[in-house]
Amino acid sequence: MKKNSTVANSGKQIFKGKKLTIGLDQGDRWSFYCVMDEAGQVILEQKLPTTSEAMKQAFGKMPRSLIALETGTHSPWVSRLLTELGHQVIVAHAQKVQWITKSSRKDDRHDARTLARLARVDPELLGPVRHRSVKAQLHLTVIRARAELVSARTALVNAARGLVKSYGQRLPKCGTYQVSRELATVLSTELRDVLEPLLQEIESLNERIKEYDGRMEKIAKEVYPEVFLLKQVKGVGTQIALTYVLTIEDPYRFAKSREVGCFLGLRPGRRNSGESEPQKGISKEGDRYLRTMMVQGAHYILGPFGEDSDLRRWGRKLAERGGKNAKKRAVVAVARKLAVLLHRLWVGGEVYEPLRNSQKAMGEVA
Repeated sequence: MKKNSTVANSGKQIFKGKKLTIGLDQGDRWSFYCVMDEAGQVILEQKLPTTSEAMKQAFGKMPRSLIALETGTHSPWVSRLLTELGHQVIVAHAQKVQWITKSSRKDDRHDARTLARLARVDPELLGPVRHRSVKAQLHLTVIRARAELVSARTALVNAARGLVKSYGQRLPKCGTYQVSRELATVLSTELRDVLEPLLQEIESLNERIKEYDGRMEKIAKEVYPEVFLLKQVKGVGTQIALTYVLTIEDPYRFAKSREVGCFLGLRPGRRNSGESEPQKGISKEGDRYLRTMMVQGAHYILGPFGEDSDLRRWGRKLAERGGKNAKKRAVVAVARKLAVLLHRLWVGGEVYEPLRNSQKAMGEVA
C-alpha cells in the first residue's frame, strides 16, 4: 500500500489506468476512505474531514470511480457532491450491511475496506438506496420541523397537566392545539403564576406550528399539484399527501403499485426454512415517518369519522375476525392498502370512487 506522502508526490500516477473502487466510512467530524484496484489490492487509505471542501480536494483529482458509502446524516449531500464530481455512487442501506453493523471488529478503517470489497464484488449486497433531490429534501424538512414542534408541544402539555394533578387540581380537557394561558384561570393563584411561562411557551409553539401548516399548504399548491389527487381519500390531508409525494418523489420507480407497501416496510417479514414458515410482524423497512403517516391515515379511515368506502369495509372485516391484536393487524393492513391506493391515484390521475368495488359487485349480482 502506498503511503500518504508518496501519494501526495506522485499525484494521479498511482491511479492511472486502473479501475478503482472506493469505500467511504462517514463520521460526523472525520471520514475514512479506502481505494482498491480491480484486483482487490488496497492502493490508498486516508482520513479526511467531513466537509465539502475536503471531499472535493480528495475525490476531485481521482478518475471516475465506484464509491460506496452508508446511509447516514451526511450521506445525502456527500452522495450528491461525489456524483457531481463524476463518480458512480452507491448508497448502502446501513441496516442491510451485516458485515459492518454486526462485526466484532468495527472501526473506520475496517468499515471502509468492507464497503469497498462489497462494492467491487456485487453492489447489490449493499442494498443500495436512492436519496431524494435537494428540493424534495428541503420541502420535506418543513414537515419534519413541524413534527418536532408538535412533539415538543405534546411533551409540554403533558408536563403541565401532570404538575397540576400533583396539587389535586386539573386543567380543562381540550386538544393540545387549544392549550393556552386561559386554561389556568381555574387554578389557584399561586399555581397559575408558576405555570404561566410554561403555558405561554405552548402558545408560542401553537403559533409556529400554524406557520408551518401555512408553508405546507403553499408548497403543495404551488409545487406539487399531485397532492390534491391523493387528498381525494378522506383521512389523507395535506401533511400525509405531501409527505407521501416527497418521500416517493418518482412514482415510476415502482413497476407495480403493490411494491409501495413493501418499500415502506408494511409487509410481513419472512424467515422460511424448509417446511417452517413462522408468522412474523411487518419488516418496518423504508421511511419510518411516512409509515407512521400511513398508519395515522388508516386509524382515521377505520375510526368513527371515516367515510364508508371499500377500504374501510375491508379493514373492519379484518378487525371483526377477532383474536389477539386483530384491530392492530387491521390498521397495518389498511395502511398498506392505503399506500398502494395513493400510488395508483398518483400514477393514473383517476377520480377516487370510495365504493367502486362494492358497487361493481352489486351490479354483477343484479
